[in-house]
Amino acid sequence: MSPAHPFDASIPVLTEVLDDEPVVLEPAAVQQAPVPQPQPNEWETLERQLCERILAQLQSRVDFVLEQRIKDSMEEVLSHALRGLTAEIRSGLHDTLSKIVSRAVAQELTHLQAQKK
Repeated sequence: MSPAHPFDASIPVLTEVLDDEPVVLEPAAVQQAPVPQPQPNEWETLERQLCERILAQLQSRVDFVLEQRIKDSMEEVLSHALRGLTAEIRSGLHDTLSKIVSRAVAQELTHLQAQKK
């Protein structure tokens, strides 16, 4: 399925863009300004600031990863505990209901036998 007009003539094609005048960088423009060298006491300040920034960035990443891992672990632990607790409650409820029904039936039978006499 091809379009009726393959391209828009108002949009330049790559060869037209590249055929324009080439960009020539002068050697002076390529050179960068010299980096000033810190004084000995400034090195300590620079080192401390750099350490603080790196630690802050690492701490935010560690916090995120730690939170994710804890969530994943807690989800698994809580799911396992919930299954165990549900089974225990179900079993206890079954036993309790069984005892209640047996006692009620026994009382009713005793009551009916007493009426027949």
